[in-house]
Amino acid sequence: MDAEVRLAGGNTGGAVRIGDTVRRAAGPWTPSVHAVLQHLEAVGFGGAPRALGFDDQGREVLSFLPGNVVGDARPWPTWVHSDQALQQVARWLRDFHHAIATFTPAGDATWREGSTWEPGLIIGHNDAAPYNAAWADGHLVGLFDWDFAAPVTPEWDLAFTAFAWVPLHARHVVAAEGFTDFAERPRRLKLFLDTYGWDGPLASFLEIVRDRVNASAEGIRRTAAAGDPAFQQMISHGVDTNLETAARELAELLPQ
Repeated sequence: MDAEVRLAGGNTGGAVRIGDTVRRAAGPWTPSVHAVLQHLEAVGFGGAPRALGFDDQGREVLSFLPGNVVGDARPWPTWVHSDQALQQVARWLRDFHHAIATFTPAGDATWREGSTWEPGLIIGHNDAAPYNAAWADGHLVGLFDWDFAAPVTPEWDLAFTAFAWVPLHARHVVAAEGFTDFAERPRRLKLFLDTYGWDGPLASFLEIVRDRVNASAEGIRRTAAAGDPAFQQMISHGVDTNLETAARELAELLPQ
């Protein structure tokens, strides 16, 4: 058997690669996530890992997405903030939302943050950020780490993805990641939304982003208080307070 190779990133020890597979700690939500990935495979969506069950240690087994990742390095490579990357991610999200629109989860499906399914929602990735993307030869291979997949509106998933890639996070956060051209953010946001196919008012979308960011901060604190170690680590790193700072700064982008 191939040796285990620790993969960069992750809030709770990350994942290991064994050959062409990835092994990660499973949770109560993992069977529901695997059902999502199996649906994506069945409808021919290629931008996600394949669910391959569980190993003898109880870890989930996924196919490995080949390519480069940002890992733990800061700042990120300059291509992360290129227009080409932004458009590829927008097209990936559009195609993913189309593919997942025909999926209905089981009645007993469990999601990491306790979301509830109802008609009109989709299962969003909810963490489609640069740290979860694999790239090869300048092309987006796909997004990994589907642990936060859960029922949301398409706009809610779109809002987080724009937040992560435009980027719209707090200035001090994105500066550490290598993005400082803040005057470009309105243009980049429009490029992202146009590529995805959003045709609503920019001000309305930014309000969704702000609501999404504030809800994320509240959710991190709530889940950390319930004992989830990944969320407790986020609190220790100030992720929740950084999100609140970002929500305040988003007002600068709202049309006056």
